[in-house]
This record gives sequence, C-alpha cells and structure tokens, in this order.
Amino acid sequence: MTIELEYSSSMNGASYLLFELKQVVKLKQEGFSIEEIRSKVVDENLFQFENKGRIKRTLPSVMKRAHVIDSALAILMLEGSIEMSKVINLYAIMKTDLLFFEFMDEVISEKLRNGDYLIEKKDINLFFEAKLEQSEKISSWSDINIEKLKRAFMQVLFESGFLKSRQSKELGHIIIDEQIKEYLNRIGDVRYVRAMGE
Repeated sequence: MTIELEYSSSMNGASYLLFELKQVVKLKQEGFSIEEIRSKVVDENLFQFENKGRIKRTLPSVMKRAHVIDSALAILMLEGSIEMSKVINLYAIMKTDLLFFEFMDEVISEKLRNGDYLIEKKDINLFFEAKLEQSEKISSWSDINIEKLKRAFMQVLFESGFLKSRQSKELGHIIIDEQIKEYLNRIGDVRYVRAMGE
C-alpha cells in the first residue's frame, strides 16, 4: 500500500474531507472498483457538494487516501467511534501528503513531546521557509499557494482535534485508540503514530 510520495500542494483543494473519505471507503469495502466508485461519487453526488467542479478537485485526493486504508482500518473507520475515524483520516492524509507528514513530524509532535502547547504563525512560517530552501519544487510554488497551504494545515489540525478552536493557537493531544496504535505499529507505520504526538 506504499505510494511513492513527492511534495504536493493538493491539500489546498482537499484538506480534511472525513465525511467524503468514509463514503469512498464504504464503497471500497462493498467491493466496488475504483472506476465504479468514481462514477458513483460524481453521478450520485455522494460528497453532497453543491458545486460539481469541487467533486472533481477533491476526488483524486480522497481516492488516494482511501487506497492506503486497508480493510482492517476501514472496518475501524466505519464501525468505530468518531475519534477513531478522525485518527485514521489523519493517518491517511499524512501517508499521502509528504509535506503535511513532515509538518506533523517536525513541528507538531516535537511541540507535544516537549510540552509546548502553542502553535504560532512563526512556527508554520519557519517550517515553510526551511522547506523552500530544501526543495526546488516547493520554491516554485506561488506565495498565494503557500499561504493557502498554511491555512489548510491549520484546518486539518483543528478538525483532527489538535487545536481547541478554529482560531486557537493552543495545541492538545488527540486520543489514539490502542487498536489503531497497535495495528499501525504492526504494519510498520509507527512513524505516523509518532507524528501524531505519541
């Protein structure tokens, strides 16, 4: 289930999308093919978007995330608590978005491990400045694109439960169910558990 990752700014059009991911995972579990799932999502507007163009923008990211959720995680996502769904969604985002994974790993989990529960603008700016220097691809992105990405990252932190409120700078730990933790460790994805602050 490994995807060769390179830096991408696709999160601009597809940040959290938990409801949408659950729709796709459910169809995948029911045995629908990738093509059938794409058709159903578009034809039946399963994402419940008013704008059809938004479906086409978000579907590739959602499909990519669904691809890294195997049937054991799919069952936990569909039958477990909302907290379990959120953790699995976050895992899928990190597993399919290298830049966001590095942000979680290098900024958020570091802060949580050090007992620093404030995420400030400067933390995000420093992270992006470092990446701009390290990567030609990222340095080719427009300032607007990067500003949107910063907002998308904060949105994911909020919806995952790391931020107390949408405007908050206060970080908190999320609860990772033991079943998920053990399973991710067993399949060799311990780095994603660590990136969530465990």
